[in-house]
Amino acid sequence: MKPITIKEVAARAGVSPKTVSRVINDEDHVRAPVREQVMRVVREMGYRPNSFARSLSSSKSYLLGLLVDDPASGYAADVQLGALLRSRDLGYHLVIEPLDTATPDWLGQIDTGLRALNLGGAILTPPLCDRADLIAVLERHELPFVRISPSSDDERSGSVRMDDRAAAREMTRHLIALGHRDIACIKGDPVHSASGLRYIGFRDAMREAGLDVAPNRTLEGDFSFRSGLRLGEEILTSGDRPTAIFASNDDMALGVLVTAIKHGIAVPDTLSVAGFDDAPVARVSWPQLTTIRQPKMELAAAAVDILTDPTYATHPDKGSFSRNLPYELVMRSSTAAPAKR
Repeated sequence: MKPITIKEVAARAGVSPKTVSRVINDEDHVRAPVREQVMRVVREMGYRPNSFARSLSSSKSYLLGLLVDDPASGYAADVQLGALLRSRDLGYHLVIEPLDTATPDWLGQIDTGLRALNLGGAILTPPLCDRADLIAVLERHELPFVRISPSSDDERSGSVRMDDRAAAREMTRHLIALGHRDIACIKGDPVHSASGLRYIGFRDAMREAGLDVAPNRTLEGDFSFRSGLRLGEEILTSGDRPTAIFASNDDMALGVLVTAIKHGIAVPDTLSVAGFDDAPVARVSWPQLTTIRQPKMELAAAAVDILTDPTYATHPDKGSFSRNLPYELVMRSSTAAPAKR
């Protein structure tokens, strides 16, 4: 369907295209009855102004930047979709900016990019949300930003998160309730604050159940499928196999599942495997993964809502714009009561 143009809106409203532009950009010098007439026609015709054109014709920018470190990950894909849909609903355009912090001049590149783009604000995803050097660049450009799942709150930015520690504690309690006492935990990338919180939640539940965690039951992963394969190989061929493995994300849990299949270890009859995130792989694996559903799209949408709040950019305590979203324990067929030994 051919998009509605500003000239068509002007013709139906009986005003000039310039007047429509002034109304859309919320400029002064438009009489209230005219403004109401134009907005009524905009709604009736389903007109969506071009975000780039609006930014060029107005002092207000309708471009938002989403800063990600790994755009190919399942987590990033869900966050991008959530931010994109909410931005579109609100009449904004989303610009995806992948940042490779291993590149020597990555800060210089983002500094140059910010000079070229007329962004109205930025959303920082983990682990970029905790980079003090990146935050300093944004503040130097006086660019409002919102952080997704930062390690701490402060007055410099709004934030959105879920309770990773409580979620991991609930997952571990679920495994213990099934009868498991020998549970291994695969930690995530240490540069992500969520990794430490999920491990603490695991330890919380084990401690409250009076269960010790042996040194060989804590494994250092990095959130990748490959690390799940590697660590699955290490623990499942050691001759001292746990009855359950809790991986800090679904990609690593899938790596463990594949390794178990490789060695003829039945899941969940012989080994229970649990993940975290509820990524698409959790639903297409066999058996399907028991996991924690993290509201990734909802977190991104909430970040857009904060960033586009008309009071946010000038508020002295941006930290007061913070939201906590609920998680959900999703029980599927990769976990069961332990087999008797």
